[in-house]
Amino acid sequence: MRGVILLALMLLVNACTPAHDNAVVSRAAIDTGASSLPPMKNFATHYPQAAPRSNNDLSLDFIELAFRMESGKDLRVFTRFEGPITIRVTGAAPATLGPDLARLISRLRTEARIDIRPTTSPDANITIEAVSRSKIRQVLPQAACFVAPNVSSIAEYKKARRTARTNWALMTTREHVAIFLPNDASPQEVRDCLHEEVAQALGPLNDLYRLPDSVFNDDNVHTVLTGFDMMVLRAYYDPALRSGMSRGQVANILPGILARINPRGTATKARYVTRTPQEWNMAVQGALGPGRSAGQRQDAAYSAIKIAQSLGWQDHRRAFAHYAMGRALQNGDPEAAHKQYEMADLFYARNAGTDLHRAYVATQLGAYAITQGNGAEALRIIGPHVETAHHRENAALLSTLLLLRAEALELENRPADARLVRLDSLGWARYGFGSDWAVRAKMREIASLNPLK
Repeated sequence: MRGVILLALMLLVNACTPAHDNAVVSRAAIDTGASSLPPMKNFATHYPQAAPRSNNDLSLDFIELAFRMESGKDLRVFTRFEGPITIRVTGAAPATLGPDLARLISRLRTEARIDIRPTTSPDANITIEAVSRSKIRQVLPQAACFVAPNVSSIAEYKKARRTARTNWALMTTREHVAIFLPNDASPQEVRDCLHEEVAQALGPLNDLYRLPDSVFNDDNVHTVLTGFDMMVLRAYYDPALRSGMSRGQVANILPGILARINPRGTATKARYVTRTPQEWNMAVQGALGPGRSAGQRQDAAYSAIKIAQSLGWQDHRRAFAHYAMGRALQNGDPEAAHKQYEMADLFYARNAGTDLHRAYVATQLGAYAITQGNGAEALRIIGPHVETAHHRENAALLSTLLLLRAEALELENRPADARLVRLDSLGWARYGFGSDWAVRAKMREIASLNPLK
């Protein structure tokens, strides 16, 4: 199960949250009836993102991703599927799952060079079962979606859970894996789960906070497979590797693989980013997780900042600690929260690969400017990030930014422009948030920030 901290944004732009001990807030279920809103939009074009990395750094990341689980348990041997991989869908799949899966398969074939194709055979290597969220949570109460080895249905998993059969650490190769996705969530939540869980079914079982541009990161910012993720998966399925190899064997072969698939990384200077201590992980969980008072959240966020400072971090993890403090302060002291979001944006801006992080922070900074009646400032903040949200295929974030832009335009006495932008946002909101009532609730929520209303 891919664990993750819930990114509890003020504007509720939440991504799919794979199984973890933390609470999960899901987007609204899809309406089954006809919608009165404009047609749903989707991402027909993928914009490949480069993964500029030193091969030395890539090697360290790959080994830690491949030979350790998120729990911290080391894995004895390298495992993957051997030979062509087949994938099928069972259960009551939502209409958007098929097209989104087809796009993902195409990307895996072209970018990661994995021989994977759809099938209807019950002997498929990967089975995606679409079930209700309630069925998933009957098994794992805090999960939005999850992946399990050596089963093909959630009923089978119920019988085999906590046995050697479903223990990733005991595997020596991968033959059959099941992914359980919600069929009553928004299209984007289903898509996000699809990307994260298929990536885990194929490759790494670990997450690393130090990775700024990857779905293999507990911050849950990226939910569509990135250029870095595709490179990791391409290395995973390089012919030079095979299931059953030891850590040392993989480490010896990996430099040659990376030199071949990432030649620019051979000459790129290594950064040797430090590991993330468990104390920092726990502090962030305390700041953003459920079941804590405002004071406890603030104390935890302060600890995360102090740990980051003591380690001399200047990267995205330092930024994320300030973001967590902003969240902890949001309800009680918006002014102080705003300063923390500005600090987060400052650190994100100094680091490559954090454009999507900055887009999330921009929703907070832009919303604050709107509450102050400063439409011009909100437009300045929001403007650079709309294209980022589109290129990163995040419809919930994109629609939120557009709705904020519409309110800022109204503050600037540009009602006609505001109507056009708001109309453009609705098709994306239908993909990002699902049901008509959820979309309308989001519109009301953002409109309420406008002091003119």
